[in-house]
Amino acid sequence: MLDKILCIDDDPITLMLCKKVVERVEFAKEIIIANNGEEAINYFDNLFKERMDDDTIIYPKLVLLDLNMPVMDGWEFLETYISRNYHNIFDSTRFIVLSSSIDPYDINRSKTYPIIGFLSKPVTKAMLENLKPQFS
Repeated sequence: MLDKILCIDDDPITLMLCKKVVERVEFAKEIIIANNGEEAINYFDNLFKERMDDDTIIYPKLVLLDLNMPVMDGWEFLETYISRNYHNIFDSTRFIVLSSSIDPYDINRSKTYPIIGFLSKPVTKAMLENLKPQFS
């Protein structure tokens, strides 16, 4: 079981389902929610500040990321995350894109980022069961 995961999505129903399925499958002890990429970057900014004082801070090992969101979309989030060097600081964090459409362009573009998977919404029990071995 993971200590923390972060789910980034602008749809409250998707976030609620994500939280329920993660809890039901006992995939993570804590589920952090962000409504857009900007909230997620603010979360990592705060983690970075905390980590400067305490390098034992527990951070998400998995981020479930929507691509199409207002304020800051998934691509902008990834660009900002990388530009702030968080991919090296939080080096064991992995990303899985959750999208309502599987666009070949998005799948190809995702290969240029630290993304380990591209799944269609909504997150399901079977999806998480299949991911468990990667995070055990």
